[in-house]
Amino acid sequence: MTAITTKLWRTPHGAVALARGSEMMALWCTSPAIVLMLATTLAPFCAVLVLSLTDYELGDLTLNWIGLANFARAIRDPEVRQAVANTFVFAGMVVPSAVCLALFFALLVNSRTKSRRLYELAFFLPITATMPVMSLVWSFLLHDRIGPITTLLQFFGVPTVQFFSNPTIILGTLAVIAVWQHIGFCFIIFLAGLTTVPPELYEAAALDGADRGWEKFRRITWPHVAPTALVAVLLTTMRTFQVFELVAVLTQGGPAGRSQVILYKTYLEAFSYFRVGYGSALTLIFVTIVGTISLIQLTFARRNRAA
Repeated sequence: MTAITTKLWRTPHGAVALARGSEMMALWCTSPAIVLMLATTLAPFCAVLVLSLTDYELGDLTLNWIGLANFARAIRDPEVRQAVANTFVFAGMVVPSAVCLALFFALLVNSRTKSRRLYELAFFLPITATMPVMSLVWSFLLHDRIGPITTLLQFFGVPTVQFFSNPTIILGTLAVIAVWQHIGFCFIIFLAGLTTVPPELYEAAALDGADRGWEKFRRITWPHVAPTALVAVLLTTMRTFQVFELVAVLTQGGPAGRSQVILYKTYLEAFSYFRVGYGSALTLIFVTIVGTISLIQLTFARRNRAA
């Protein structure tokens, strides 16, 4: 067999035949994954795209083509505009806070030896918890009558805070819970990124007199961790824009729509009001927003890397 293969490789036609055979084998091996990806990703996306161009409501037997009317309606809809604005404000509070705090804690834990595993476990626990269950826990912790946090504030003489019914602070309350959820995710990413920093650089910096914390971070740590920070920001941004369970369990978009986010608004239109066509249009708007933000972040990262 080896001799035949060697003989085929010595001729141009034999080499081409073997190459084609290898390509066909690779195609057969990857075809199940390709079919699964098409069935679970491309086909639903095409269905959403088609439905967004109709006024289909759940239960209808026909599709009425209305073109881009759903998108025009979404642009004029004040609830959609508020949901998009709330989503951006929510992400603006969560992403910088989670990334910066995670980097700070990762720097502290990375310098420890004996208690490092304990801290890693403590920061990793929020990742393993499902958000619907933890939302129920937070609803108890922040309850305005029986919550332990309210009891603690009253002990120090602070008036009762309506965490989930005050329109002024509701988005900030959800942001704090989301930061708690995402900080462990970013912490693990940064802790892995800090392992790429050669210890010899810190030793050389100490010999040169640059052993202060800020100098070491600015000159040594940050240049090595910057690519990791970009990954953390990108992933946290996408995860934050996909906020749904937190709103669905704790506020249902209230009070007065101040915690309404784009995904929850899409859910209401498609599965509560059964306006599937309009909900599909909102889904495409959401995908466009997230895709545009991701593209901007990647472009910015490439320019910084080229510079």
